Amino acid sequence: MAQGLFSRVALLLAVAAPGGMALQAAIRPRALAPALFRSTSASRSFGKKVQSRRRAIMDMSAAGSDVRVRFAPSPTGTLHVGGARTALFNWLKARKEGGKFILRIEDTDLARSTRESEESMIADLRWLGLDWDEGPDVGGDFGPYRQSERSHIYKECADKLIAEGHAYPCFASEEELEAQRAEAEAKGENFVYPGTWRDADPKTVEEKIKNGDPYVVRFKVPPGARVEINDLVRGQVGWDAEAMVGDFILLRSSGVPVYNFCVAVDDATMGITHVVRAEEHLSNTLRQGLVLEALGYRMPTYAHASLILGEDRSKLSKRHGATSVDQFKREGFCREAMINYLAGLGWNDGTDKEIYSVPEVISAFSIDRIVNSPSMFDMQKLKWVNSQHVRAYTPEALGALLAPLLASASGLFEDGEFGPHPLQPSDKFVNLVVSASQDKIETLQDAVSLAKTVLSYPFLATVESGAADEILNEGDFKELTSALVAAYDAGSLPGTHEDPAAFSEEQWKGFVKGLGKELGRKGKRLFHPVRLAVTGTMSGPDVGLQASLVSEASTMKGLVTGAVVPLSERMELLRSWTEAKGNCPEQPVQGAGSGSGKGGKKKKKKLLARDVLTSAGLELLGANPRELNRILDDFRAGREKAPKGEKEATKSGGGAKGGEAAAGGPILEGLAAEAVQMDIRVGTIVKAWPHPDSDKLWCEEIDLGEPEPRTICSGLRAYYSEASELEGRSVCVLANLKPRKMAGVSSDGMVMCASSEADGVVKFLEPPAGAVPGDRVSFEGLGAAPEPAGRAKGSKIAEKVVFA
Repeated sequence: MAQGLFSRVALLLAVAAPGGMALQAAIRPRALAPALFRSTSASRSFGKKVQSRRRAIMDMSAAGSDVRVRFAPSPTGTLHVGGARTALFNWLKARKEGGKFILRIEDTDLARSTRESEESMIADLRWLGLDWDEGPDVGGDFGPYRQSERSHIYKECADKLIAEGHAYPCFASEEELEAQRAEAEAKGENFVYPGTWRDADPKTVEEKIKNGDPYVVRFKVPPGARVEINDLVRGQVGWDAEAMVGDFILLRSSGVPVYNFCVAVDDATMGITHVVRAEEHLSNTLRQGLVLEALGYRMPTYAHASLILGEDRSKLSKRHGATSVDQFKREGFCREAMINYLAGLGWNDGTDKEIYSVPEVISAFSIDRIVNSPSMFDMQKLKWVNSQHVRAYTPEALGALLAPLLASASGLFEDGEFGPHPLQPSDKFVNLVVSASQDKIETLQDAVSLAKTVLSYPFLATVESGAADEILNEGDFKELTSALVAAYDAGSLPGTHEDPAAFSEEQWKGFVKGLGKELGRKGKRLFHPVRLAVTGTMSGPDVGLQASLVSEASTMKGLVTGAVVPLSERMELLRSWTEAKGNCPEQPVQGAGSGSGKGGKKKKKKLLARDVLTSAGLELLGANPRELNRILDDFRAGREKAPKGEKEATKSGGGAKGGEAAAGGPILEGLAAEAVQMDIRVGTIVKAWPHPDSDKLWCEEIDLGEPEPRTICSGLRAYYSEASELEGRSVCVLANLKPRKMAGVSSDGMVMCASSEADGVVKFLEPPAGAVPGDRVSFEGLGAAPEPAGRAKGSKIAEKVVFA
């Protein structure tokens, strides 16, 4: 019967096992069950290689000085942060104490394990710089180093356990086990296999094996056995084996060994002295300890590090963002920063030091400084650590890291016949990117983004965003842009007409200095407008450095079309913009011409609604929307004052009231003339209700042909007292306005209407006949007859206008 069982196991597994070593952890059985088999043939059948392995491990144990640690990933995905930290802690111990770091691949999960995943993990470990002394690719005296190649070792260990009575075949069916499990759950008890086949009649067992009945091989847990370890992180930890796990499975019915059996055998036969791993493996120590004791091996010393949590205090996972080493690499994090940060997730050296070089981490590391409380993964802290390492690089070292990223960056360089653009770390372009970015970036990809921004020219986008309002509102920005364009035309603007490769930052500094003298500008009145005009941005690296980078890129081959906007093209665009804005009302106040006012500065005329609500004034929509919003807010609130001369004319009957436009004058005419710039749509008021916090406003849901109706607030409570007067009405809505709060309610648009002081009635702008919700319309007039001079109430006509 024993021979039949051994032949069955021979088809399943295989391992060598040396004889008894002194236990480091205490495994104390109160009584040992009688062995199922007494045959000693299996335990004496180790070959020369097995005996040699045993002697080597025993020699190491006797010496007591050769630290052997391992990292044993399962190749079922990518190397994530937790696995990388485990590998790092083991690597640091080996390097600190002159020991061996072993890479072992646990690929017994055949359905999920892939060689691609293994290669990916190995590549990530290499990128981190965690080199190993033994492993599947470098070999070693205790291989093979893939579990899938160690079946002969598992087989010999399984034979030994069965022969010496520490394991037995179990023929319990899944249906029987499920019924027993349900019964235990009904009683509120933890299910433990009751050991039905533990002491079965050997003849019955042999008969079932001969009949080919399926079975698993279970470990026979000694009655009363307790496993205890002195964990280097958690202190004394112990388990009551019989109560917690019962007789657990070593081999499945398919013949595949279970995880804990493989790990115990591998740690034993590879002579692992210390196991540093995550706390989620702590419970596995119980089963592994029992197997090691039964095989006669000493247990390694264990250290179980706490979990890594996301910022929401849950276990770190993909939903928290990047979690794999490869992701961090692609996002531009440096290996030194990753090692620095990962080491600090659960370990510290007792000081306030936060930035370490790799040699400093090795020197300071000690397992007894690993804490037993969870660590929180803080992405912002990692970015800060990375930025400190970036700043510490030599320019040459940073250039070597940036060159391949720049060469392969999307939208920058074109791929050639043989792959990415052959950009070299020594190229001037790379050196300039290093100079422009080193003190400003958090990740290496930030340098790529910065380079793209410098080579582009987002002038119009910056102007339209409102970010440049302070410069534009000075009133004399066009004076500077005109001077730059004139210098370009005269051939004196560096980097535009001569060989761009000859451009230097010194040339640029000299030019800007001369420009300042010519215009009587200095300090921020000179440098800020020059930055906006030349780079199209409000901040960034030194302007001369940016101009140098643009000039260098202009001479390079392989750049994606449009990736760089040369200085010459920038000047042409600036010329067009300056000419287009030539008629915009940005004139100094009368009597405050050049050199007048405090310090000789020009004073900007405060624009009024009458200035901007005209065909010329509405050109400001694209250049200065925030200023236009300010003008209209003043107009609506009655804060707008007419100049003194206009007030006198009004008093004598010669004009409109201060703050009001003449009837049918520039406000209405301007809006009508520029309707093409506004998104006016037909809508239907579906529902109306009084504003909860304002007695002047109605809230309306208006169907504009969009998936959902819009909520719009309008100041119509004084004119319409009932919701029924509004609901169902077709209206025109200015739909491309910036949403804003009106007494706490967000309003997304404006219902277009006009009112007359003569009759106190608001007239809606009527949509064209046949128009349906969503139709875009424009008008010759605004749907309300012009009132006599001085009678159109402008504050109602322009009510709540906000241009996006």
